[in-house]
Amino acid sequence: MDLRQLRYFVAVATTRNFTRAAEQMHIAQPPLSRQIQALEEELEVQLIQRNTRPVRLTEAGRLFYEQSLQVLQRIDQMKNTAKQVGRNQRQSISIAYVPSTLYGGLPTLVRMFRQRYPDTDVHLVDMGSIQQVSELKSGRIDLGFGRIRSNDTSVARTVLREERLVLAIPPAWPLAAENGPLHLKDLVDPKLIVFPKEPRPSFADDVLGLLHEKGIQPAEVHEVRELHAALGLVAAEVGLCILPAAARLRTDLVYRLIADEKATSPIILSHRLNDDSWYLAEIKQLIAQMYAQNPPWLDVQANAFPSSPATDTTVTMEQRGAP
Repeated sequence: MDLRQLRYFVAVATTRNFTRAAEQMHIAQPPLSRQIQALEEELEVQLIQRNTRPVRLTEAGRLFYEQSLQVLQRIDQMKNTAKQVGRNQRQSISIAYVPSTLYGGLPTLVRMFRQRYPDTDVHLVDMGSIQQVSELKSGRIDLGFGRIRSNDTSVARTVLREERLVLAIPPAWPLAAENGPLHLKDLVDPKLIVFPKEPRPSFADDVLGLLHEKGIQPAEVHEVRELHAALGLVAAEVGLCILPAAARLRTDLVYRLIADEKATSPIILSHRLNDDSWYLAEIKQLIAQMYAQNPPWLDVQANAFPSSPATDTTVTMEQRGAP
């Protein structure tokens, strides 16, 4: 199957006439008919009823027609975009992120980059940490900001910081009576809310794994798709939620830092191994500049900064921080 066959089929389906379709496509009718027949043989299904005037589409033909239109429209969009970029000489980079990084420095970083390089288009893509690895390898994205470590040797990773975790608590619950740090051992058969529900593995699995290491078995686990829903359920007193410190969004909850040493979540910058693209160095430089300014959203007490190589490719930045 090729695009030419799709265009021939769409012409026939639109005009409902092989002769008019052939004229429209500037081709003789016999070869056009042979291409449609070859398409049907490949699909092993009849697309067009030829014994009617005008010709009619079968049920499979109607479905295939709708999908063919979508494919051809997308191809045309791709061609137009490529031409536009070529004419304007604009470069483009795609940056994937997990939503929780939006509550840290990522928006500031993107803003700074756009100001410095106005001729470069920046596309932001909401994408899970594990999916970022495969999309980097396929070339669909150029950078990723995630939280889940990966062992894929074709992707380079920089752990930019370890963000401490906090426990979100309904104000009326006993754990909310104090404001200081707490240890996970203080949680007895907790009712827990975790996010995201999918895709997995995700931050939810890191939280459940941390509790498992401490021998803590939640009485209930409610899985939700995103952070706002999790905090909403905490406000409704459905349970507790463990989340990164930067994501303390609701003001009607009590947040207590978790004192356990491993109760952190990394911010990881990922890119293709041996990628020497110009924007990588620029992004890292901007990160350093951003954190040298000590932005108000960076809670120093809630972050740990790497000082030695870890399992991943870890770069220590003299200025603290990361998105």
